[in-house]
Amino acid sequence: MASVIWDWNGTLLNDLDHCISSINVLLKKRNLPSLDDQRYKEVFSFPVKGYYQKIGFDFSKEDFSIPAKEFIDIYDQNISNCGLHNSAVEALTHFKRKGTRQFVLSAMRQSMLEITLKQNNIYDFFEGVAGLNDHYAISKIERGRQLIDEFKIDTKESFIIGDTNHDFEVAKELGINCILIADGHQSKSRLETTNSTVIDSLIELMKIV
Repeated sequence: MASVIWDWNGTLLNDLDHCISSINVLLKKRNLPSLDDQRYKEVFSFPVKGYYQKIGFDFSKEDFSIPAKEFIDIYDQNISNCGLHNSAVEALTHFKRKGTRQFVLSAMRQSMLEITLKQNNIYDFFEGVAGLNDHYAISKIERGRQLIDEFKIDTKESFIIGDTNHDFEVAKELGINCILIADGHQSKSRLETTNSTVIDSLIELMKIV
């Protein structure tokens, strides 16, 4: 049976502005230049430690765990204000009607992932939900393997749908096809360097899958 494995942040959840405003609090505190949407989409990457270094954090002066925890604390305080992308529920309903199994694979920690899915009233669309158990978004690959094994997902009949080149990397490692949506945390030009299928919106996704 066909399956769709969704990324969460930036793909279904529209948290771009919230991520930018949260990181800018940390940058301002350290007298570093703030990010706008365009710059953010050109520098954001996984692992996030490298992204922090790229925007000016100096880990010879402070341990990465300090700003990483600061960001999570600020992010979590106002995550409930973030809504879904336009047509997210429509897309989830589209796949449900087709009988496609649906899962979430996210770099968000497990507890917050479950909370935010429930806050947005879409938790019941998913057969399984897999987040990480730490704050630092190191990798989704091992969690993806666990998800595939636990739910016996047929990788040849599946898609990972995400918004970053890391989602493509995860899909490649897991042997799953990938579709990237240029409506999240990275620019379309960066996504296109993966040579994966890149589309502009969830509406377009429903036309091709």
